[in-house]
Amino acid sequence: MEMPMTQRLSARDLVEMMEDARQRTLDLTRDLTDEQLLGPMLDIVNPPLWELGHIGFFHDYFALHLLQKRPEYIMAGADKLYDSSSIPHDDRWDLPLPDLEDTFAYLNSVKAAMVDCLPKGRVSEAQSYAFQLTTYHEDMHCEAFTYTRQTLAYPAPNLSEPAPPGPADSGPLHGDARIPGGRHMLGSDSRVPFRFDNEKQAHEVRVAPFAIARAPVTNREFLTFVEDGGYRRRDLWSRAGLEWLTGSGLEAPRYWRRGASGVWQVRQFDRWADLPPHQPVNHVCWYEAEAYCRWAGRRLPTEVEWEVAASRAPDDSGDDLTEDKRLFPWGDGHPRPELANLDGQRLGCVDVAAFPEGDSAFGCRQMLGNVWEWTDSLFKPYPGFKPDLYQDYSAPWFDEGRRVLRGGSWATRARLINNNYRNFFTPDRGDPPAGFRTCALPGNHDS
Repeated sequence: MEMPMTQRLSARDLVEMMEDARQRTLDLTRDLTDEQLLGPMLDIVNPPLWELGHIGFFHDYFALHLLQKRPEYIMAGADKLYDSSSIPHDDRWDLPLPDLEDTFAYLNSVKAAMVDCLPKGRVSEAQSYAFQLTTYHEDMHCEAFTYTRQTLAYPAPNLSEPAPPGPADSGPLHGDARIPGGRHMLGSDSRVPFRFDNEKQAHEVRVAPFAIARAPVTNREFLTFVEDGGYRRRDLWSRAGLEWLTGSGLEAPRYWRRGASGVWQVRQFDRWADLPPHQPVNHVCWYEAEAYCRWAGRRLPTEVEWEVAASRAPDDSGDDLTEDKRLFPWGDGHPRPELANLDGQRLGCVDVAAFPEGDSAFGCRQMLGNVWEWTDSLFKPYPGFKPDLYQDYSAPWFDEGRRVLRGGSWATRARLINNNYRNFFTPDRGDPPAGFRTCALPGNHDS
């Protein structure tokens, strides 16, 4: 079986990653009641109990059935319960799912079998790839568990790891970064330790000069749009956006309300709190971002522009880009708690001016973490695209109207994210932890 090339990790590192992801999965689900484990049938969520079993099946299928050529799954009939490629979404509430204890037992049995098949010597490239793929897949579902708890107003999870210290409230961050035009290699090349198929192949593009906000749009900035009638002014919404708005019935972001005293509040899991003014606006869909930009006389960045602002540096003249491309905004060193709000332990956003040490070379802050950022780009394959081992990861979703998001959120695992990672949702989805930053319109690059 041919595997994509990726960084080869040791057996110890692979097991540590897998166990860390599994602990987070347990933290996010083990406190849920039987009723919460199924939850209501909604288009934007899966039953958590089904999703747990799906995680186990993904490991079972890719790391054991395919790689080790095991003819049977660890749980007989697991594919009839948990194969997301063949089981329609709405059918997942009606399946004869094992209870939570038996589901955890399945996950533990699969994990134990994976550990047992690791060699005492050097791990093969194929095994390293399969173990990383299954761990990153679990990381993605852990982020989904997190915002499912938000969607369904479940309590905040009680995580095993303590939250890192700080940061203190740091306020807003105004202004634009001016980015010179030039050539850019869009996507992941062989220097990126693990590449998903939609990041390949890296290819040269040209970008015109542009100016991009140093920080995402804040709650306070978006509130000005709301209070100026932004959700009532038809001229601010595209035709598709207006259709979505009419169907949603919203007059503000989905988790906002005006409290009895007139103060705006936001729901965080199952609790309401005063709206933090300098945190990024969160849980807004692409249509809301588009309408705000039209109101503000701005625009969303393309994913090329976003990646350039995050990963490139100006040359000595300031009028061109250097040849180097960074893996992270601050350089090539892996994320740390003082650089970005990642890994989920803070259980929410921080002010947009926090983490100045994590700035990109152009002074853009929080390009990774805090909130996913909508771009103006449709999710399409790069030239030379070929599906990797997990063939349904990207290929079915191209040309479906999805928009690209970049940068990760506070709930994204740090080991998963870098400047090249592409997320993708339909433009009506406001349940993921997503916000946006804006660009100046042409001719306003000095703003």
